[in-house]
Amino acid sequence: MMKREKRPSWDSYFMQLAHVAAGRSTCLRRQVGAVIVKDKQILTTGYNGSPSGLQHCEQIGCLRQSLDVPSGERHEICRAVHAEQNAIVQAAKHGVAITGADLYVTHQPCVLCTKLLINVGIIRVFYRYPYPDQLALEMAKEAGLQLIHFEEDIPKL
Repeated sequence: MMKREKRPSWDSYFMQLAHVAAGRSTCLRRQVGAVIVKDKQILTTGYNGSPSGLQHCEQIGCLRQSLDVPSGERHEICRAVHAEQNAIVQAAKHGVAITGADLYVTHQPCVLCTKLLINVGIIRVFYRYPYPDQLALEMAKEAGLQLIHFEEDIPKL
């Protein structure tokens, strides 16, 4: 009989799924995946990439990269819809209530996503990798949005 690997915790399981979602990303700079969860049930997922039907950065290039824009700046010139935004859009598109849910995301949300997460009523955000956005941290703290740095290693699937 084969010995079974240790069963992952719920948090580890959902973070693994966020990493799987990130595998669909078409961003040249950072692959991000997100999973919205409530009561241990997956509600929606998202990854960063161009809006539906538009060419992806991997096809036409990245404007922020070509202009040498530092990480965390000039989000408005990025073609991609962020993973967190896509997860929220999927909920809206399919009529899924996400108020009171948690978000598992590969990277700490930027200020644009933080504002959306606050407004839709996400309670906690578990993220694996920090992101250089001080305003996002300040707004999350002011709103009571819990940001939890998930520091466990994510096993390769």
